[in-house]
Amino acid sequence: MTNTLLLDVDGTLVDTNYHHAVAWLRAFRSVGLTVPAWRVHRAIGMGGDRLVEAVAGEHAEAEHGDAVRKAWEQEFDGLLPEIRPLEGAHRLVTTAATEHGFSVVLASSGKREHIEHYLDLLDVRDVIAGFTTSEDAEDSKPAPDILQVALSTVDADRAVVIGDSVWDCDAARRIGLPVVGLLTGGFSEAELREHGASSVYVELDNLRADLVDLPFAAV
Repeated sequence: MTNTLLLDVDGTLVDTNYHHAVAWLRAFRSVGLTVPAWRVHRAIGMGGDRLVEAVAGEHAEAEHGDAVRKAWEQEFDGLLPEIRPLEGAHRLVTTAATEHGFSVVLASSGKREHIEHYLDLLDVRDVIAGFTTSEDAEDSKPAPDILQVALSTVDADRAVVIGDSVWDCDAARRIGLPVVGLLTGGFSEAELREHGASSVYVELDNLRADLVDLPFAAV
């Protein structure tokens, strides 16, 4: 029986959520839109195709959506050298794959060039079973499409989703998969549990210690 970990990347394995928020804030301002930082942070984890409208409304999306996304990419690319893996990320992935024999798929809707960069930072290319990017699904989180694509890359019998945002939880819940939350992205334990997380961990090493007890479910 093959157990599969579907691991989110941004905010879960690499410490990027606040860099993303800063990049989006700068992108909004580049087109003359001022939005509250807290509102941007609350939207991190959903797809960029949804974020402009979620943060600034339908009119902003219609008038500035593509320009904001282009500016965000430029701003975030400039921050890439500052990105670091979260403590315990490499240990979590390698322990799951090599010691427990889990299939580990990095289920991200991030841009391919960013995910490729993170794979090198994490040094996990040789142990993961696969990864996804924004190129692999039309609808981004909280839609479950990227999780379904990630599952299709392996011969999974059972799976569990691990993520840091309510959007990860919503996506997992929509296809009936259990989800485990992490506080590494800035969402609270109460919020993650309200959106379906069966358990919530403060750090990746705490999660690594409980890998065999994760709530895998049939797929």
